[in-house]
Amino acid sequence: MINFENFDLDTIVARMIVLLIAFTIHELAHAITADYLGDPTPRSQGRITLNPLKHLDPFGTIMLLISGFGWAKPVMVNPYNLRGNYRTSMAIVAIMGPISNLVMAILGAIPLRLTEFMPITFLLSPTWDKLSFLLIQFVWINLILMFFNLIPIPPLDGYKVLQGALPPEMGEQLRPLERYGFMILMFAIFILPRMGIDILGIFVMTPAGILLEAFTGLNFGF
Repeated sequence: MINFENFDLDTIVARMIVLLIAFTIHELAHAITADYLGDPTPRSQGRITLNPLKHLDPFGTIMLLISGFGWAKPVMVNPYNLRGNYRTSMAIVAIMGPISNLVMAILGAIPLRLTEFMPITFLLSPTWDKLSFLLIQFVWINLILMFFNLIPIPPLDGYKVLQGALPPEMGEQLRPLERYGFMILMFAIFILPRMGIDILGIFVMTPAGILLEAFTGLNFGF
């Protein structure tokens, strides 16, 4: 969930570049993990690749451009091909997507943390101005994607992680949610805020903002 309202062209372009990278790495992390755990499905579908065209969902990308809400093409995984307990293994596959976003956020923050070792002339240059802006966007968006995907509502990764963490009986009781998960998610994103309940603000934007400041050492007023 990315808000594109009132942004200039440079911001939109920067965020689209970041999302292209973040979506690709996120889905690749799922694919590599599933492949490592024994499921050949992602490899057979060509998902073990850095080619973003293999990971982008056309409709999800259009929705992102129009509304600021979008998604990548989910990696198809057959949990019964995975080694070990299939519920636990599926949870591991699911959590690797958000973990990849966390790793990218940390890596993106490193240059911002190293500014005290950079020449002042470079820090005042237009090159650093543009680069630092892109890095901040890179850290911020990856943190948003991490927390958003950890929401335990299907089809998000957090739902599969929750299923793997719960006792089998309780996990099975959640399965009916899969039929209505997308509608529940849309309700939480677009309807609840109009009722004064900002789920995304509480569980996504606020913790992402706190980590953004902690990782970069900058103050954004969160």
